[in-house]
Amino acid sequence: MRVLSRQSGIFICAATDLLRCALFPAGARAGEIDTLLFGSLDAAAATFVTTGVKIGLPALDRDGAVVLASVGGGGRDERGPDGARRRYTAAGALVVGYQWYFDWGVVAAFAGPEFTREMLVGNRGPALLPARYALRLHGEIWARPTEATLLQMTVIVGSARDSLWARAAWGYRLWGAYLGPELSLYTDATGYRKWNFGLHATDFAVGRFAVRVSAGVQTETGRRTTGPYMALAVWSPW
Repeated sequence: MRVLSRQSGIFICAATDLLRCALFPAGARAGEIDTLLFGSLDAAAATFVTTGVKIGLPALDRDGAVVLASVGGGGRDERGPDGARRRYTAAGALVVGYQWYFDWGVVAAFAGPEFTREMLVGNRGPALLPARYALRLHGEIWARPTEATLLQMTVIVGSARDSLWARAAWGYRLWGAYLGPELSLYTDATGYRKWNFGLHATDFAVGRFAVRVSAGVQTETGRRTTGPYMALAVWSPW
């Protein structure tokens, strides 16, 4: 675990739909931190907010079982049979998994139930769709190729909407954060697909919180031109 350390504390990576790492406070002993709170915002033509908790059994800073719970919601514009409409989505998941620590980084894998509930608002008014309950699979890798670089990859597959979300990012340690490019993809059974390509700054401190900020360009199904996107993630031990 020393390979993931920094002067201000112990940098532990392994884990959630939007956050993926925890900055433990200076002086924390191994096994002392067992709970991580997180939240994230993806803002573009499609917007989504997520919040949740990660619990280590018994701790987050070593090999062991992990429970991950999250809820979120958002909306996006799309075109249906009757013209333009907006799709609102509420979603949640409770997954259980295991994380493995190596000299070069951390690998984590999770599985468990997820649910979604959607509402379409168009020319004919709102239409509430049935709730869906299904299975979510979630895998992550956080690697340190060198002392100053960070490589992260995440894949989340959900059968409630036949959805796939994947992100890959590389960063070099500068000015108190990992800075570098990121690429992500989201697609689901409605035929919707979006690609994000941008830059990120990961693991800079704001008080007791650690933060990731991303910005770049996005392409979406049904939009002829690219547009901007911004993403914000915040996490803290509790």
